[in-house]
Amino acid sequence: MFNLKNQRNLVIIFIFMISVLIIFNAAAAANNPEVEIGNITRIKGQRVNQLIGYGIVVGLNGSGDSNRSQATVQSVANMLQNFGVNVTDSQVASQNIAAVMITAELPAVAHNGDELDITVSSIGDADSLQGGTLLLTPLQAPNGQIYASAQGPLSVGGYSVGGGGNQEQQNHPTVGKIPGGALVEKEINSRLDDDNLTYVLANPNFRTASQIVSTINSNFGDGTARAADASTINISMPDNFNYGMVDFIAELNSLKVTPSVKARVVIDERTGTVVFSHNVHISTVAVAHGNLSVSITTDEEVSQPPPFSEGETTVTEDVQIEVEEGQESNMLIVSQENTIEDLVTALNAIGATPRDIISIIQKIDAAGSLHAELEIQ
Repeated sequence: MFNLKNQRNLVIIFIFMISVLIIFNAAAAANNPEVEIGNITRIKGQRVNQLIGYGIVVGLNGSGDSNRSQATVQSVANMLQNFGVNVTDSQVASQNIAAVMITAELPAVAHNGDELDITVSSIGDADSLQGGTLLLTPLQAPNGQIYASAQGPLSVGGYSVGGGGNQEQQNHPTVGKIPGGALVEKEINSRLDDDNLTYVLANPNFRTASQIVSTINSNFGDGTARAADASTINISMPDNFNYGMVDFIAELNSLKVTPSVKARVVIDERTGTVVFSHNVHISTVAVAHGNLSVSITTDEEVSQPPPFSEGETTVTEDVQIEVEEGQESNMLIVSQENTIEDLVTALNAIGATPRDIISIIQKIDAAGSLHAELEIQ
């Protein structure tokens, strides 16, 4: 028979197991969130267009291009001649000007008079663009046609000052921005088809494409959507939809799916950054690396509810990590039940450097035990 103390312990254990299951379920939901279709796709033909232009920044306090920048000197001379001021290249000696390149992005739905943010970058030997003003500059697309014009005072967000052989710099003073510094002069013809659409996935995946098709057909009827490949979905507006294409797209974009994430490990060796998706797994493998010794084991335990209770039998995983740091090289053993997250957690626990972690992951991949795409940047 159970005494009062044993019953209290069973209740505590049961509550603990329920809490663990709730945490596991929350973690699984977090790993596979539902997202709106509009956030992981784009409409084919509806894209931004890049614009570029060459211009002059004036009003610099002696921090502009020197006379060695012949492009700047010639540009200023040509500009002044357009205003009726006849000067030669040799007569231009001001360091208050700088030659720059202007870049911007033109949305597919931009209209005449819309404002665009622009980035202004020095192409000469100017020390800083702080306090400068961009003169009127046409912005053109790769086809040579002008779609916008830019002008205005720069916001640099940094400085570069010096004197007596000393120099002090903050951030990057030779690149600045002008919020709303460009005006759209010409629109792009990107009209939507009256009946058909083509959605393109941001991250091509056959399972995600299949889920999107299934969700759309469940809401609008069979045959509304059809996947052409892992990244392309052809959609036809149903005949019984009583509203226009804009309303149809709005309803499509608000539908939610659970996208499938490709198992991937991304390594940046320059910064020591390691990023991996939640579904990365590794097979049983043993690695000897320096003086690090890591042992990871996973045991499955069955939890039985108290008699006559409404609880259910559950299976939980008990992950045990033992780490040691010795003077000699040891063998690192990871079983197939563990994930790369367990490995990185164990290595971080003993203070392993990012270079150690990166090296071990690369060796596991070389051994064929890393079941994910390894991307090194």
